[in-house]
Amino acid sequence: MRWRSTSNCAAAAATDPRCNRPALTGRLEICAFVSASRPACSHVEEQTVKKEYLELTRLIERLHRRFLDLLRAELNRLGIRDINSVQALLLINIGNEHIAIRDLVERGYYQGSNVSYNIKKLAELGYLEQARSAHDRRSVSIQLTDKALKVVEEIRRLEQTIAGQLDAEDTSHGEIDTVCQGLRRVERIWTDHVHYGRG
Repeated sequence: MRWRSTSNCAAAAATDPRCNRPALTGRLEICAFVSASRPACSHVEEQTVKKEYLELTRLIERLHRRFLDLLRAELNRLGIRDINSVQALLLINIGNEHIAIRDLVERGYYQGSNVSYNIKKLAELGYLEQARSAHDRRSVSIQLTDKALKVVEEIRRLEQTIAGQLDAEDTSHGEIDTVCQGLRRVERIWTDHVHYGRG
């Protein structure tokens, strides 16, 4: 409960229906809505944040599915029928690197069993080469074959085309950067929750 001048209370009453007491000129009165409005306002802000956060998580999920649809459409355009969009995304993440499977799992947040299956499949189809580390026989590294590099090159061209379309729609680099920064913060918070819990 806080004290507020009558004029301020009257002005507030015009915009907040909860302040329905008459203004008493020249006196100070207890304006109950002042203390009540703060938690109500906080509640509204909290609800807005919650709604926006839920929308964000749903949008991330939809974008991931849509990106896989995009890769699937590109594979179909290229006449590639032996791999799916998830496997194509795996090839993109490997790129030109010679990388250990465990590092790939950590980088892409893949589930171990899914990675093992897809790597085995891609190797059988001639998209990946595997080799055991000379220093640690338990560690297996992989790299793309020429066949896979051609697929990745085509997908990179697609990404350049889409980037050009965003520029044509006046999407600024600042907007993209702001979105990326926000998503990185969400990723960091999610990662902290995974590793350390709620705290």
